[in-house]
Amino acid sequence: MIVRPVQMTDLPALLALARRAGPGFTTLPANEERLTLRVRWAQRTFAGQVERADADYLFVLEDDDQQVIGVSALAGAVGLREPWYNYRVGLTVNTSADLGIRRQIPTLFLNNEMTGQSEICSLFLRPDQRQGHNGRLLSVARLLFVAEFPHLFGEKLIAELRGSTDEQGCSPFWDSLGRHFFKMDFSHADHLSGLGNKSFIAELMPRQPLYTCLLTEQAQAVIGKAHQNAEPARRILCNEGFSHKGYIDIFDGGPVIEAQVSKIRAVRNSQSLDLVVGTPDDNAPLWLIHNQRLENCRITAARARLVGNSLLVDRLTAKRLQLQTGSSVRAVPLLKQQRQAVAA
Repeated sequence: MIVRPVQMTDLPALLALARRAGPGFTTLPANEERLTLRVRWAQRTFAGQVERADADYLFVLEDDDQQVIGVSALAGAVGLREPWYNYRVGLTVNTSADLGIRRQIPTLFLNNEMTGQSEICSLFLRPDQRQGHNGRLLSVARLLFVAEFPHLFGEKLIAELRGSTDEQGCSPFWDSLGRHFFKMDFSHADHLSGLGNKSFIAELMPRQPLYTCLLTEQAQAVIGKAHQNAEPARRILCNEGFSHKGYIDIFDGGPVIEAQVSKIRAVRNSQSLDLVVGTPDDNAPLWLIHNQRLENCRITAARARLVGNSLLVDRLTAKRLQLQTGSSVRAVPLLKQQRQAVAA
């Protein structure tokens, strides 16, 4: 398996992935024209031809038969071209000394505090390929890319995780809050936002703090809760140092998780090493390995041995990375050491 920048020849595979993902995956629409534009823009991004505010690093996961089985992305900065809104969940404290009553009420505050930070997004892996370390490779490869090119990104990485919806795709949070101000169903609002048409949020969403006690019990229960299908992605990112600090999506109430780039495990623990081609044994740990290129970036997961300042890999791994002995790589163990011990 290899993670690499998207190419125009990947368009049919991207369309197939988009159809599998369904209508809720607004950043990967099953629309050939829109996907073509995104692929072309991603190619310009990897070529260093766009500003950080417009950067869209779109990656694909390709197997050894050159079949594209997954997709993921990095946005250079959010909110610098279009407004970027979240709710921050805080507390409003009301006290009456005469009545002896003190109430702490969770409150939603509309904000733009994530403006300028970078976002990891558009993660989708074909359901029949969700095995082994494929999902971790597809997700964490982006973090190793950031470790190699930190100047292209903000001080924080954020991820908006899909919130809870029912079997019909309806959001309890939206039905209790947003629908009253936008007069449209959840899927329509989410679709408009995915198209980049976010000005309607500023025009229609109330600026005043909103007390969560005025929402339905069902809506209150899903605030900050990720959809069950997003749980694997959340666990991977949290193992890398991401956490939820009270920000949620304004549409479905899903958690916005974040991490300082310098504190992300794959960034903090990665090393620049010399590549040595040989025969690491079958008990060698799994490493995530990046060929340190931008436009021709290639990242893979493979068994390897750290020998001094060199990383010993087999010939197939070197071939996947399009490297040879003496080349330089950036690498980090794919799993935390304690997780390896538990697995053993």
